[in-house]
Amino acid sequence: MKRSFSVKMSALALVYAGCHMMTASAADIDQSLLNQGQQVATASDCQACHTAPGSTTAFSGGYAIASPMGAIYSTNITPDVVTGIGHYTEAQFSNAVRHGIRADGAQLYPAMPYTSYRMMTDSDLHALYYYFMHGVKPVDQKNTVTALPFPFNIRFSMKIWNLLYADNKDYQVDPGKSAEWNRGNYLVNGLAHCDTCHTPRGFMMNEETGQALAGAPLGSWYAPNITSDKISGIGGWSDDEIVQYLKTGRAAGKNQAAGGMAEAVEHSLQYLPDSDLHAIATYLKQTTPIRTEGETQAAYSYGSTPVNVDDEVRGKAPDNARNSVISGAALFSGNCASCHQPDGAGSQNQAYPSLFHNTATGMIHPQNLIATILYGVQRTTGGHEVLMPGFGSTSSYVDHLTDQQVADISNYVLHNFGNPSVTVQAGDVAWVRKGGHPPALVSLQPYVMPAIAVVLVIFILLIIGLRLRRSRRH
Repeated sequence: MKRSFSVKMSALALVYAGCHMMTASAADIDQSLLNQGQQVATASDCQACHTAPGSTTAFSGGYAIASPMGAIYSTNITPDVVTGIGHYTEAQFSNAVRHGIRADGAQLYPAMPYTSYRMMTDSDLHALYYYFMHGVKPVDQKNTVTALPFPFNIRFSMKIWNLLYADNKDYQVDPGKSAEWNRGNYLVNGLAHCDTCHTPRGFMMNEETGQALAGAPLGSWYAPNITSDKISGIGGWSDDEIVQYLKTGRAAGKNQAAGGMAEAVEHSLQYLPDSDLHAIATYLKQTTPIRTEGETQAAYSYGSTPVNVDDEVRGKAPDNARNSVISGAALFSGNCASCHQPDGAGSQNQAYPSLFHNTATGMIHPQNLIATILYGVQRTTGGHEVLMPGFGSTSSYVDHLTDQQVADISNYVLHNFGNPSVTVQAGDVAWVRKGGHPPALVSLQPYVMPAIAVVLVIFILLIIGLRLRRSRRH
């Protein structure tokens, strides 16, 4: 009986798939709507999360998105009717994209940035649905099940979280602002969901809206302050520098993209029209400036008088002077100087960037410097690949560095080329290697079950006590 039902369902699925493929290849496809949907998908960076690294099938899922609660696996969003979203109606698609509710009624985790996609206009939502149904190849690939520890595995709890923290922020044009600013607002806080990574999170992992875009830890990395503040944010960047950074992942004398930002540039931002990139720059330059506590100087302004490591470790000092065999200087000379140059100035064409006038070495938060050493940099823009190997893996072709060695190199770089007020300990490197400090909510997770057990024991004892009192009365 079960097998017969399964065969019937499979046959129906094949019929549906056949109809879908015929529809997708029909001559009456609305190419304009398809192009609009593809542009929305690109601006929303769908491919980066829904395509596993090394996969040849776009949008087929399986990418492990690192979260403080554990790995959340992206799903197959191709129009396959069995493993993908081919059976979704447009209303169900809208519910998933804007409200985090799957077709079967289950809640999505906000690793899917539906809290930002709520701003998506009806026109763009319709075009996006049309693109996925008619412009994406169906792929029959089973989804990897996300298995977070208790209590985070209770998806129903997201209903309460959504009521508390998921604003119904429909896109509204501000008539007092320019069309470019309004477009930038739509991209930053909606499609491109910059707010999702760059806004600090509260105890319940909710965005602290009063600190919008003020910078936040993001696993092993740190999403920097991108408000208009001239010290902590990007208020000192020109519009052209912002556009150049978004388009290529690099702005000379300012910063270069790595980690999640490199993915965003590679899969999404470099393909946006310049008008959109300028709109993002316009919006960011007009945000409320927020100063990061403890910062008194722009991160990219450090390093006017760099030091040449050769003066310390290559014959100009007595043998073993300044502990030169195992010092940060020696480690820098042996592992970094061949690309970034002994004086930290980088290569002439800046393919290997300067370590001074560099946000990664000047921020008060050293996570990005540590993570870059551990995990390296890889991004491809405009057909050109940028690659720095990571020194944190035993499978890398470069030396595997210990936590203490990474700390020594970081401190050498910080104190000679970057922010000398910042010091890195081996323990800091260990936390970055583990994926960053867990937020308080996650730190409490091991105590949830014991706490529930204690509450149950107390409840049972109270019931027993009440029954004993009643029995004594009778």
